[in-house]
Amino acid sequence: MNRARILIADDHRMFAQGLLGLLEDDFDLLETVADGQALVDAAQLLNPDVIIVDISMPVLNGLDAVRRLKHEGNSAKVIFLTMHADDRLLAEAFRCGGVAYVLKQSAGEDLIHAIRQVLEGQKYVTPLIASEWVQNLADEIDGTQNSP
Repeated sequence: MNRARILIADDHRMFAQGLLGLLEDDFDLLETVADGQALVDAAQLLNPDVIIVDISMPVLNGLDAVRRLKHEGNSAKVIFLTMHADDRLLAEAFRCGGVAYVLKQSAGEDLIHAIRQVLEGQKYVTPLIASEWVQNLADEIDGTQNSP
């Protein structure tokens, strides 16, 4: 079985190096880049299966870099790995072409699970956000059912 080819885009060098250690046993790591423009350039050159990208990066943020890649026809599965537990950013990440959203404070196994899910054609949202969404939706439904 071929190992998935992964490109990492994160401007925090130590964090990116930690990702390499976490993922290298299961996946082929192509390159690590530190800004959105470098991501676009590397993705065009390397044609990865999966791109792991931070939202907040210099030169071109992760959302805009992914928009550009998708506009140019890049077919890589995009996982946003971010510190932002924000519903609006999550929605924007999926709108611009992402298929997974994982928080940096999640366990490493969460990212590995997300990679496997997207390679199988699934979408993925980290449980830390998903459970909050479910609770907010339940509260909203309860509020509308109890309204006069």
